[in-house]
Amino acid sequence: MSWGTELWDQFDNLEKHTQWGIDILEKYIKFVKERTDIELSYAKQLRNLSKKYQPKKNSKEEEEYKYTACKAFLSTLNEMNDYAGQHEVISENMTSQITVDLMRYVQELKQERKSNFHDGRKAQQHIETCWKQLESSKRRFERDCKEADRAQQYFEKMDADINVTKADVEKARQQAQLRHQMAEDSKADYSSILQRFNQEQWEYYHTHIPNIFQKIQEMEERRIVRIGESMKTYAEVDRQVIPIIGKCLDGIVKAAESIDQKNDSQLVVEAYKSGFEPPGDIEFEDYTQPMKRTVSENSLSSSKEGKSELRFGGKSRGKLWPFIKKNKLVSLLTSPHQPPPPPPASASPSAVPNGPQSPKQQKEPLSHRFNEFMTSKPKIHCFRSLKRGGATPEDFSNLPPEQRRKKLQQKVDDLNKEIQKETDQRDAITKMKDVYLKNPQMGDPTSLDHKLAEVTQNIERLRLETQKFEAWLAEVEGRLPARSEQARRQSGMYDGQTHQTVTNCAQDRESPDGSYTEEQSQESELKVLATDFDDEFDDEEPLPAIGTCKALYTFEGQNEGTISVVEGEMLSVIEEDKGDGWTRIRRNEDEEGYVPTSYVEVYLDKNAKGAKTYI
Repeated sequence: MSWGTELWDQFDNLEKHTQWGIDILEKYIKFVKERTDIELSYAKQLRNLSKKYQPKKNSKEEEEYKYTACKAFLSTLNEMNDYAGQHEVISENMTSQITVDLMRYVQELKQERKSNFHDGRKAQQHIETCWKQLESSKRRFERDCKEADRAQQYFEKMDADINVTKADVEKARQQAQLRHQMAEDSKADYSSILQRFNQEQWEYYHTHIPNIFQKIQEMEERRIVRIGESMKTYAEVDRQVIPIIGKCLDGIVKAAESIDQKNDSQLVVEAYKSGFEPPGDIEFEDYTQPMKRTVSENSLSSSKEGKSELRFGGKSRGKLWPFIKKNKLVSLLTSPHQPPPPPPASASPSAVPNGPQSPKQQKEPLSHRFNEFMTSKPKIHCFRSLKRGGATPEDFSNLPPEQRRKKLQQKVDDLNKEIQKETDQRDAITKMKDVYLKNPQMGDPTSLDHKLAEVTQNIERLRLETQKFEAWLAEVEGRLPARSEQARRQSGMYDGQTHQTVTNCAQDRESPDGSYTEEQSQESELKVLATDFDDEFDDEEPLPAIGTCKALYTFEGQNEGTISVVEGEMLSVIEEDKGDGWTRIRRNEDEEGYVPTSYVEVYLDKNAKGAKTYI
């Protein structure tokens, strides 16, 4: 099948068809271009999406990515970033392997098509010229033949007329012969041109046009093959990135499979574990029994507006409920966590003035206390910020034990890294100084002395700071003895004041008879608390003694905040029983702690500030 033989007379249609083929190729190029733009836009949107959900540096969100689920999500974001990169590769490969190549090929195709059809038109023009020559020679031959016939007829007419002279007859004969000669010449010329035209026409339809159309056919077939190859390349470009995209998806699946719910649960424990012991059982409050102890006008509970009530040694303690918020729970650290032990079985209750269980003031019902804890908002920072600015203690004593241990350990690790960095810098300076000593032309060794001394000073400072934090860490971990009561009181000042503030902000006041009444004005109470809090915050003087006591039994103080006593020992009372079964005592002005009220016989000084009397 050849266009030259089958379509010899379809020159114009072939010209239109080849132009349509080029238009199709340009349309496909435009399609691939738009696909590359879509891939680039998609990759950009994926990268922006991945970047949007990346954790921000040095933020709380970054700390949350220690959990396996968050790590898996972070891996997913990274894999999506790589996934976007593969779509960029698709765009680049399609541009270089298809778009650019086809655009260059289209230009070459247009030039080739133009050249082939130019040759075709040239052949057409040549055959048309030969045809015009043939027509011209034919008309001339026809005209000469007609002229020769007329001349012959005129000669015969003259020759038959007797009236015509012989000269006229001869002249007509010569004219007839001339016309016959011209007709013969025209005939010969026409025959020659006809033969040449037939030859040109045969060559045109059997040689020139078939060759030209064959070239056009080959050009068109190459175009069809090229667009097919481009379509294959289009698919291969996608196929080449499928393994990498598969790896990205496998990475997401692997990250999802790495999620460990048990590990995340353990991390939650490590992050929020306070180290406190659970609260003990709530004692039964029997309101049917008459009160065995009255409250004097000087009782701490009768005047919460008084300045002495804000003394850290004289503040009341709240119950450790399971639903207490963290700021309320921390305020109870200064008193023992467990209820006091009962006195030895050998002793009778009558032998103890205060009885096995100290009489308690009438307490608020559990439901009221629950409402207080659930509705009141902590006012911890509202007073502390007035003078302290909300600064965190250097030893993190405001944190629960477990969280404090973690913070101290982190601080020690950071200091050790800084020490290592400074040590490396010192070693480098020392080596440089040795080089200067051996080669003075390279530099002055004494110029490094100041820098070396400065680095050495920094190392020493960091080591001292590390020892300080290691000591605090050892104390928390139990490697060192517990802090003294004075140090415990100082570190617990903020915590104790927090409980007092929360209680007052909840607008509950305890009356002398043990009942609770509404406060008249929360705003005025807050002003008084804020003023007194500033006055008393930095007060570190020892609490005054409000009486004496005699140990009725031997008590081994094994819990933090308690103190050991020996039967018959005399001690000073600095804080009486607040209804929780513990009395705070002092020995030798430097050792303080709590003992069970039922283990001592208390002799309160009626004239002492804040003392209670028993009848």
